[in-house]
Amino acid sequence: MFAIIGAAIVLVSVVGGFLLEKGNLSVIIQPVEMLIIFGAAIGAFVIASPMKVIKNVIGGVLKIFTGKAYSKSDYMEVLLLLSEIFSKIRKEGLVSIEADVDNPAESKIFSNYTKFLKNHHAVALVTDTLRTVMTTSIAPHELEALLDTELESHHEESMIPSKSIGVIADGLPGLGIVAAVLGVVLTMGKISEPPEILGHSIGSALVGTFLGVLMCYGFVGPMSRNLEFAATEERDYLNVLKIALVGFVGGAAPQIAVEFARRVIPGNVKPSFVEVEEKIRELKK
Repeated sequence: MFAIIGAAIVLVSVVGGFLLEKGNLSVIIQPVEMLIIFGAAIGAFVIASPMKVIKNVIGGVLKIFTGKAYSKSDYMEVLLLLSEIFSKIRKEGLVSIEADVDNPAESKIFSNYTKFLKNHHAVALVTDTLRTVMTTSIAPHELEALLDTELESHHEESMIPSKSIGVIADGLPGLGIVAAVLGVVLTMGKISEPPEILGHSIGSALVGTFLGVLMCYGFVGPMSRNLEFAATEERDYLNVLKIALVGFVGGAAPQIAVEFARRVIPGNVKPSFVEVEEKIRELKK
């Protein structure tokens, strides 16, 4: 939603300012220039990217306009889930959650946390870690190193859309110059025409540079930055799970492990100690 608002502000500011200065809007609407710039940008992206990256970028662009940032309620939900899992393990042993881990969608515990279940990476991180603990004698420091490696790998993968779109943004001003040069070449073929025709032709050619720079700094570059923030948010969310799991496997009581996790939640969405404690009490009732 905010991405759409931002794009509207950019368009209104640029086009509105041009019109306020008595500009002729028809001069900057050049479909052929757009075809040259965007066609070349898309073609270069296809050349540089395997199909997996192309799919990731398309999915990332859609998330810019449809995705939502992690909220306080999302973090509260995951803390309550971890508390419930850890408490059951502490009371009944690791074997008691084997069915929950093998089939989270039908688990009585996981099914109460629908938002969490939709996050496949988070579900896999929790279930795979618990399976590892159940089937091996892995030490807490080894588990932490393993999870750090997994989170780093996942973050690098989630940064691919941002980096790819950033490369496209960096190339747009250059492609705008390409379109402008082609326009100048066409203008040189009209050198015998009257000045008003030459002026219109040169103005149309310069629109290529304008469009390339505007798209780079007004739209595509900010989209890359948006995806970078989204990847960082995802890493922070998964890190909360890691801290709780490592703390519990290291011998911390369920409530202490949950508190470890709460401490690393980003400040703007972090629930207070009292809020978490009250929710856990309600859950136990």
